[in-house]
Amino acid sequence: MCDDDLVPPRADLTEEQWLRAEPDLAEGPVGDRVRAMSAVRRRALLGGAVAGAALAVLPAGGTAQARPAAPGTRGATPGARGVAAGAGKFPLPGRPNGRGEFTVLITGDAGTGDEAQHAVAAAARQVCLSEGVGLAVGLGDNIYENGPESDHDDEFRTKFEEPNTGIDVPWLMVLGNHDCSGLLPGSGGDPARGDREVSYARNSPRWYMPDRYYTAAVPAADTAPVVEFFALDTNPVASTVTQTDPYYHWDGPYMRAQRAWLDGALTASRARWKVVIGHHPYLNNGKHGSAGSYDGFLVGHYTRGIHLKELYEEVVCGRADLILSGHDHTLQHLEPTTRTAGTRQIVCGASAKTGDGRARSSHPASWQNFSDHGFMVLKVSETAMTVDVYTVDVPTRTARLAHSTRTTTPVAHKGVESAAKSYA
Repeated sequence: MCDDDLVPPRADLTEEQWLRAEPDLAEGPVGDRVRAMSAVRRRALLGGAVAGAALAVLPAGGTAQARPAAPGTRGATPGARGVAAGAGKFPLPGRPNGRGEFTVLITGDAGTGDEAQHAVAAAARQVCLSEGVGLAVGLGDNIYENGPESDHDDEFRTKFEEPNTGIDVPWLMVLGNHDCSGLLPGSGGDPARGDREVSYARNSPRWYMPDRYYTAAVPAADTAPVVEFFALDTNPVASTVTQTDPYYHWDGPYMRAQRAWLDGALTASRARWKVVIGHHPYLNNGKHGSAGSYDGFLVGHYTRGIHLKELYEEVVCGRADLILSGHDHTLQHLEPTTRTAGTRQIVCGASAKTGDGRARSSHPASWQNFSDHGFMVLKVSETAMTVDVYTVDVPTRTARLAHSTRTTTPVAHKGVESAAKSYA
């Protein structure tokens, strides 16, 4: 069974309740993985205990410094803006390419380390060269199946650095459910594990994640940037299981702070184009469905994603031009509608895995594909925003331009125009 096919028997179980409710699951391949994860975590805890004991017996004159809180966690200020710490980072673009555009590679659900990921990255590398790409986006599920075990886990090398060698630009990364697994792979039930990916940003010239949620403006030094990205952590309000840590409850301090930050950041932004990036989509015609009814659930705070739906509708729709998401292993350009107040949903989660070829919903779409691997390229200038979608033939590692969507009027300007017409 593919971990992505795991669906709880009813909404809002804890992981322990789910395993008790489905003993066959606990004793099968998933149970094997749970036990393997538990063994790794026990070793990590023992290592921490040994380190603590060593610090307790430091010789006179020795100093033990407290480890600072990871960005976006308790004790730290969330919503950072700026390049993550560390020497040798690839800088955010300061000027457009030769065609007067800022060009951005978009990938999602890529972190398998297998041939499909390498093939998509190889095909994307060629397009990046021809299109003058200066920035990339990773839409979550960066390290399958359970996220990294530490901020120096070798899986960062095998599932990110090596496949993307040659795409030497900053990668704006967000957390996916597989990056925050608890007992069950892909559950999103242990958000704190995402701190390891924030910490890894100090070690990589590519990986850009200065916080669990953050903004990045392009050009970086401009007070009125062409485009600004608003990176979200959607896991605490879209996990497959109930969050047991009160800090990450759907209405807990973490999500209250993130919501307030997003609202304030969108209000303060002077960018012509605004792009929200988060792992879980608002609207989606693929297998996982849309926020508010994920995987067919219509009850529960978590499994159906009702509070993520509220966040998108109450804070994002009508204020951002695009929502970029992964999670569903498909490629979709959905149409902006009255429901979205002009905001367009893009789903790009086929950079290592693919869907089953079937649409499950009927949200209006200009183009969609449920069976091919692929990636997208976003092009922005003062006058237009274009999203190109490429499908990839894995055996030959070649990309084909399959569709392009272009708009010339930002959502915020459309709202001003509509208000003016209404007033007239």
